[in-house]
Amino acid sequence: MIAGAPASGKGTQCELIKAKYGLVHISAGDLLRAEIATGTDNGKQAKEFMEKGQLVPDEIVVNMVKGRLLQPDAQEKGWLLDGYPRSYSQAMALETLGIRPDIFILLDVPDELLVERVVGRRLDPETGKIYHLKYSPPENEEIASRLTQRFDDTEEKVKLRLQTHYQNIESLVSIYEDVIVKGKWKYHGGRCIR
Repeated sequence: MIAGAPASGKGTQCELIKAKYGLVHISAGDLLRAEIATGTDNGKQAKEFMEKGQLVPDEIVVNMVKGRLLQPDAQEKGWLLDGYPRSYSQAMALETLGIRPDIFILLDVPDELLVERVVGRRLDPETGKIYHLKYSPPENEEIASRLTQRFDDTEEKVKLRLQTHYQNIESLVSIYEDVIVKGKWKYHGGRCIR
């Protein structure tokens, strides 16, 4: 499992870990966004909470995550869970299902950088690739013209999400203290280095 505040680099680190170890990268955020995009009941409910910068209730997310973790590829290759659990109750729901990580990675990034990274983040709706207007701009004008900003990537909403993150992270640390790896990260040119 990997945890950190919004825009702390979880997805980037997951892609590097996935490439090195062949694990299945499972992003709770991507699962939620897929449910929203397809207009499922879970997606509609989740969108209401996300638009307010609040955590989506456990009962909505737990079943989505459980279902994905039980798919054959995750069972065969192993998994890297990104952005979940985010609260004590979510972690306990996974524990109840017998789902526990071998390693829990916690990324620690300064708040001012997190806000800057979120507000500048853009999504290519055709490819799903994430760009940043300053740190990772699109390759050409055609791509730039179709980029969109996720509805929850505003300064106001990211500050609410950061408050929620800090309220919840200590309880996760206490649950996973026997398998935790903490990382203080430095930034150079917008890229994370350890």
